[in-house]
Amino acid sequence: MRKGLLLYNPAAGRYPVRRFVRGIIHPLKAAGWNVEIAETLSGTHATQTAHQAAAEKYDAVFAIGGDGTMGQVASGLMDSETALAVLPAGTTNVWALEQGQKPFSWLRWWALRENAALLANVEPQRVDVGMCNDQPFLLWAGIGLDAKAIEKIEPRPRLFKHISVPHFFATTVLEATFWHGLDLRVWADGDLVEGHYLVAVATNIRHYAGGMSLLSPQAQLDDNEMDLWLLSGDNVADALRHFFDLVAGRHLTSDQARCLPFHHVQIESDAAFSIQLDGDPARGSRHADIRIKHRALKVLMPTNAHYLLRLPNKK
Repeated sequence: MRKGLLLYNPAAGRYPVRRFVRGIIHPLKAAGWNVEIAETLSGTHATQTAHQAAAEKYDAVFAIGGDGTMGQVASGLMDSETALAVLPAGTTNVWALEQGQKPFSWLRWWALRENAALLANVEPQRVDVGMCNDQPFLLWAGIGLDAKAIEKIEPRPRLFKHISVPHFFATTVLEATFWHGLDLRVWADGDLVEGHYLVAVATNIRHYAGGMSLLSPQAQLDDNEMDLWLLSGDNVADALRHFFDLVAGRHLTSDQARCLPFHHVQIESDAAFSIQLDGDPARGSRHADIRIKHRALKVLMPTNAHYLLRLPNKK
């Protein structure tokens, strides 16, 4: 019998998830899982609990929360044989939405059980993990305006999660009104690029901006490569233009947006900059060293999402 841990974040999302967690047990037991339940007390606690589950040879940790919770759990499971299974219940759930999963809400209270059943019998896959200044990320490492906005709003009260998109948009516009970007030196696999940018974001997945933008349409999760997007500009008008270009897909042909595929990138500035990892604020710096740990994490993902992989495992 496979052993799993249901690890849920009680503060995640627009709606408290605690009372619905036990309902996940039945579909997992029916599929041959022996499951235990634990509650996260903080991001550090989520990582530590996941690491302990890996040390105790659990087959999977089912992370119930948003993208931040998922990244914290992934940090504890890297380089282990314990798989990450995401049951989306956060404010934004870009990893899960990209793979076709429907997030939990009180209008879809059964979504946790549906997603658990969807992942209960899939073959584990291996995906890349990014490392930014030795901190792991699974989705993005962002520098500049998006990181400054996230730094302002996180952690946010549950009330504001009900208006998460307008809240983030308004905060970003306010930050762009008083902040005018960074002069960056970027070495992507040794090639130097210099310029003045509002945002530099390294992405391992296709979507961005809460899932509203298809940032890197061809990104794959296990190809040992990520994209670094550099968005030029120095004022709020530039920030608004980039936002609407990202949503409409016009960034792909814009001369103000540049994509640098990389295996290793170093970013430097004379001024300190904010950093966000998987939508959570991280420690700022004047230097970001971003590397890829190839196929360093086992994950459970829906079979119909294997198009996101270059090398899906075969049973």
